[in-house]
Amino acid sequence: MIPVDSDFIMAVAPRFSGAKAEAQSRIVGEISAVFSRTLDSYDINTKKRIAHFMAQVTHECAGFRTTEEFASGAAYEGREDLGNIHAGDGKRYKGRGLIQLTGRANYRKIGKILDLPLEDNPVLAAEPATSLKIACEYWHTRKINAAADRDDLIKATKLVNGGLNGLDDRRKYLQKAKTALANIEGIRVALNEGGNSIVLRRGSFGDAVRELQELLIAEGFDISIDNDFGPATELAVLMFQKKNNLVADGIVGRNTWLSLRS
Repeated sequence: MIPVDSDFIMAVAPRFSGAKAEAQSRIVGEISAVFSRTLDSYDINTKKRIAHFMAQVTHECAGFRTTEEFASGAAYEGREDLGNIHAGDGKRYKGRGLIQLTGRANYRKIGKILDLPLEDNPVLAAEPATSLKIACEYWHTRKINAAADRDDLIKATKLVNGGLNGLDDRRKYLQKAKTALANIEGIRVALNEGGNSIVLRRGSFGDAVRELQELLIAEGFDISIDNDFGPATELAVLMFQKKNNLVADGIVGRNTWLSLRS
């Protein structure tokens, strides 16, 4: 499993300020905790597949700042092809998910697959972790891994979008994702661990942070396990580094990992 977390997502996504940045931070924070294992469970588990997935979802969810379409959904009212047969279904079943799920029939179908009451409670589809699963289900159903394996951005975009809207953006995100994945691989080689070790610092999220926190707790530090490299985790790292005569910079690199695992 390739260890992709919040640092990877933010290396690909555009940067915002103000309320947009806050929304992005919340969504990325919640998604990053389950990102690697969710992608892996759908066989989105090679550098090409992950890069193409990121290229598409980063565009579709406006740079990870929303899991719900900005329009009201009124345009879908009365769309029987989407299963919208009751008054208000258009707005009720508007697009949600990193790749947007739209229409009563599709909420019912994906809800059954994910074992979630999406038809009865459609806003669940906008919850970040669920929005990721919705995108992965769409990816799996449309067999987009095959296009990714061929490095075919045009085909992948058509399968996601139905056309080529936003192709330049998707191409830009694809290149950024490939670069970020190459950097991850370089770090793993440098660490010479062969596992899921990556450089962590304050602001990192995800499974690697969980492992770090578990190791720090085993060393006697009183911190929470929340997959979030916040100030408490940073302080524990600094104290551990000082105690073990390491460079006390609060950054968990090769030497700190080795010392924690010894």
